[in-house]
Amino acid sequence: MNLDLDPSAPEPVIRRDFLKKLAAAGAAAWSTGEPQAVWASDAKHAHPPAKADACILLWMAGGMAAPDTFDPKRYLPFEKGLEVAKMLSTFPAIDTAVDGVQICQGLENIARMMDRATLIRSAVQPDLGSILHSRHQYHWHTGYVPPQTVACPHIGSWMAKVLGPRNSVMPAFINIGQRLEGVGESEELKAFTTAGFFGSEFGPMNLPFPEEAAQSVRPPKGMDANRFANRDRLFRKLVDQNPNRDRMSDYQQQSLLRSMDNAYRLLSSKEREAFDISLEPKEAYANYDTGRFGRGCLLARRLVEAGARFVEVTTEYVPFLYWDTHKDGHQTVAGLHREIDMPIATLVRDLEERGMLERTLVIVASEFSRDALMEGKPGSNAGDQATFKVDRIEEMKHYGLHRHFTGGTSVVMFGGGTKAGYVHGETADERPLIAVKDPVSVMDLHATIMTAIGISPKTEFAIEGRPFYVTEDGKGQPVTSLFS
Repeated sequence: MNLDLDPSAPEPVIRRDFLKKLAAAGAAAWSTGEPQAVWASDAKHAHPPAKADACILLWMAGGMAAPDTFDPKRYLPFEKGLEVAKMLSTFPAIDTAVDGVQICQGLENIARMMDRATLIRSAVQPDLGSILHSRHQYHWHTGYVPPQTVACPHIGSWMAKVLGPRNSVMPAFINIGQRLEGVGESEELKAFTTAGFFGSEFGPMNLPFPEEAAQSVRPPKGMDANRFANRDRLFRKLVDQNPNRDRMSDYQQQSLLRSMDNAYRLLSSKEREAFDISLEPKEAYANYDTGRFGRGCLLARRLVEAGARFVEVTTEYVPFLYWDTHKDGHQTVAGLHREIDMPIATLVRDLEERGMLERTLVIVASEFSRDALMEGKPGSNAGDQATFKVDRIEEMKHYGLHRHFTGGTSVVMFGGGTKAGYVHGETADERPLIAVKDPVSVMDLHATIMTAIGISPKTEFAIEGRPFYVTEDGKGQPVTSLFS
């Protein structure tokens, strides 16, 4: 099957082509049998000692601009007539708890927690021709550039499959804050928010609205225990009689049923209280209550306390909203600062006070950064997708970083055995703001995360007789200098 895409085609054509080919590949994946772990007799597959038991990914969906968050550059305030070419950062830098390390104004609470953080300023992404959020988010979350001939598991599903649950009642992988229905590019999001060939039981429990999470672990209103049990039996019968079952292997069918078993068990457990953020003391709740993302951080803390293995909390990806700052960049990011600053700082502090930070890896990341002029990185043939293409700023809506930039991105890590108060790599002080020291690829970033959680980057499974690795071809190398 030819799954190459034409990077010169218009963006909507590329997206449609991507979806058609991905759907075909996904259909093929349904027919696969049980993925078999492959272990060699030598040490190359030996899992490293785990530095963390759980992982929380705080996903800044849409392209978080590093120069306006964790890697401030030369700042010029809004002024009519300002040359766009002179605009690097639209927020001034502020000091942090680490001497000599600054981040952007608006992140004052996070600044006070940076002495607990490892700050990577040199993450880089590949040039995928056309800079589509769907492709880069797929790549970041699975480690593979789409489309593939099999359905690739999300990084959280790898942890669920290889390590299993921390608490047999709790879902190992929970996704908070992202709607998968009724939102632009929902099919693209669904493509990587799955367990892929591992099967349904290792996929995410999706909770788009944290304040409604408690409802997801209760039987429907008015349904008694007997009726709920009858519904479960009926569902199993429907699975058994599914006319498309010939497209699903026995393993996939049994995986689906096991996922239902897990859900049924959760609904009758005491752990379901972890999903109810209204049980949190009012003062603690208020520290997180900056919006849906903030409440998602509170829910993530409660779920990890109850035994979840991997939790992703997203600001949500919707085209042209939130971090997808194609217009009103500066003003939009100012609002996002207010939404993420206190919750992230409070999450780290709460984990620390509970004695959990050392064994919980918290990651703040995005699919790429942004720039005022450059799309992609130097030498890229990516088409310019900016809404505003002006040489001089005449209105506030022009003031911001509106292009997709892949040459240098920031990632922040707390806990999980990473160094405290440490900065890795750097980007150039003047445009192009590319990584100029110790670049970290997506592959090596995945290897680092997996090493922290106790999974070898060379872990592989046989899918239809072919090896499939947790990092592409098993070549990911952990950045060991990030660990204490």
